[in-house]
Amino acid sequence: MSYAGVSRGRRRFLTGTVTVVGAVGTVFTAVPFVLSWQPSERARALGAPVQVDIGKLEPGSRVIVKWQGKPVWIVRRTRDVLEELPAHDGQLRDPSSNESIQPAYARNEVRALKPEYLVLVGICTHLGCSPQYVRAGQGGQFNLPAGWRGFFCPCHGSKFDLAGRVYQGVPAPTNLTVPPYRFISDSLVEIGADATQGAA
Repeated sequence: MSYAGVSRGRRRFLTGTVTVVGAVGTVFTAVPFVLSWQPSERARALGAPVQVDIGKLEPGSRVIVKWQGKPVWIVRRTRDVLEELPAHDGQLRDPSSNESIQPAYARNEVRALKPEYLVLVGICTHLGCSPQYVRAGQGGQFNLPAGWRGFFCPCHGSKFDLAGRVYQGVPAPTNLTVPPYRFISDSLVEIGADATQGAA
């Protein structure tokens, strides 16, 4: 075998090797670059929208998700809960939510896009504790009337009805906050995206 043949063979081998290594290097360089376009976990926690599947949420139940580092509650209200909400108006500090924080589309008697589903930031507007979800029959454990239901803050005794509206005579100054949200479908809610961007 001549030296020219060996050189040609080595040249082909080296050219092939460099091409493969270059292609692999390009992939390894491109993947982090492409992934950098996606919102990080930290960015999602700071405010990127969060999608929640509510397809299996039973009437009377609640699911809790995290958005912007805060707990967000989604409660599926029953028909009787919705029917009794207007009866609370005389006991509430801000029954029409004039002084409270919610998107314009949730400033209504049920404080929701769809009456059945209540979406709230689960933080008391007094000093930031997280209220308890009190179902009918559970009031006794909080020294509340047996039939009372709503949200009760054990830190300082603030009470909210199942529209997140604060009762009179308690420390919380305003109703619980309704975050921006929208329905992507009947069973998928997106927290942090405004309903004016398009709702199902």
